[in-house]
This record gives sequence, C-alpha cells and structure tokens, in this order.
Amino acid sequence: MNDAVLIASRPGYRIVTLNRPEKLNAFSPALHAGMVAALDTIEADADCRAVLLTGAGRAFCSGQELGEEVLPEPDGTPRDIGPILDRWHPVILRLRALAMPVVCAVNGVAAGAGASLALACDIVLAARTARFIQSFVKIGLVPDCGGSFFLPRLIGDARARAAFMLGEPVGAEQAAAWGMIHRAVDPAELMAEAERLVSHLAVQPTAALAAIKRQLDAAAANDLASQLDLERELQRKAGSSADFLEGVAAFQAKRQPVFSGRG
Repeated sequence: MNDAVLIASRPGYRIVTLNRPEKLNAFSPALHAGMVAALDTIEADADCRAVLLTGAGRAFCSGQELGEEVLPEPDGTPRDIGPILDRWHPVILRLRALAMPVVCAVNGVAAGAGASLALACDIVLAARTARFIQSFVKIGLVPDCGGSFFLPRLIGDARARAAFMLGEPVGAEQAAAWGMIHRAVDPAELMAEAERLVSHLAVQPTAALAAIKRQLDAAAANDLASQLDLERELQRKAGSSADFLEGVAAFQAKRQPVFSGRG
C-alpha cells in the first residue's frame, strides 16, 4: 500500500480511500498501485465481508490525470494511452468480481474514468452536491474503465448516449432519479450513511451476496434458459450452506440470524 490509497479496518469491513486530494484523486501510477495493493489485502482478509470505497477531499475521482502519461512524445508523436487502460481495466474487473458487496460513497465530482470506477461498485451513495461527468468527449476521447458497459445498463441507451456525447454534469439527485445510483444524501451525512449500509452488509450471508453479484452480472449476456440454469446452480449451493441453515433456524425461532458469511 502507498499513501495514494488508504485502507482502514472496521469490524467486518474495510474502508478504501482514494487519497490524492490535491489532484482530485485523479488516476496515476501511484493510485493504481494503491488500488492493486488494497484489493490484494481485501481478497486475503478472511474477516473482510464488505468494502466501502470513497475519496479524500472535495472530489471522489476526476478520472485520468492529464500529465506526462498522456502528453505527446518528445518528437510530437501522440502517445499510446492503451497501456494505461491495460493497467486499470483489471482493477475494474477485480473490483466488480469481489466476493463481497462494495459500497461507493461519492463525496464530490466523479468524472471520466472516476465515474466508471464508482459505477463498477455494487451500491452507490452520493452527496447531494456530487456530480457525475462523462467528460471523455471534452478532450476527444471515448468512455473507458467500463463506462460504456455500466451506464447504458443503469440509465438506458438514450440517456447514456446524451451523457457521453454532451459531457454535461449529472447531479446526484438526478443520478438517483435515473437509477444511476442508489441514493443521494446530505453531504454531512454521507459517510455515516455509507458506514451504516456497509456495516449492515458485513453481517449478512456474504456467500449469498457474492452469488447475487454473479447472477446479476451474468444476466446481461444470458438468455432466460441460461439464467435459470445459473439460478439453479447457485441456489443449490446456497441451499447447502451453513448460512441457509442458520437463516431457517433463526426464522423458526423468531430471532435474528447470525451469519458466518462463509457459506
């Protein structure tokens, strides 16, 4: 881990904070290394059952830093920015595939790849003052880091096309109304609300939540028959878990279940 990404432990969950506030938490090699290290730590932590991702300072993430990595070569030749995406796309895939819920608390602007990073999470809360900006077109680029995958599925093709082609800011309340995010909350309450949510998820049946993530991701490409087959496969596995037995026992005893999270 480096100072560009911080990780804090809480009972049952971890808080990951993008920590380049002076650069609005823009993507950089240091931020990438920090995210990889954070994911390594989380995946190896048997006590971690949920993740909260947020940003330090007044922004969540302003997207790719427009510095040396994207400037032309000394001879004026355009720089190949493909390697930047080769570095970041696996982070998006790993974040999406984590076998636990990931909550994102968008504390300020989420622009370009920063918006894609937020939308890769499972449940997104945003401060009412936050804005989502598909800013790629403003500098002659196209969406990346999964933006062209996530946004149309969340808000529909027409709105996604307008967002990408116009690059206009979308406020948090509008984003919530469109279904882009789960909820907009008062800025002063954002982290408290996000921690209440993630602490609740951290005591739920984690293996079942991971299977729900798998179902939903597969549904985008599956036909109905394939999705029914996947449901049966995952339900049989869930039905043989200790958490299912505990859930049934708690229901019959009229008490709160105590899930182990390990299936």
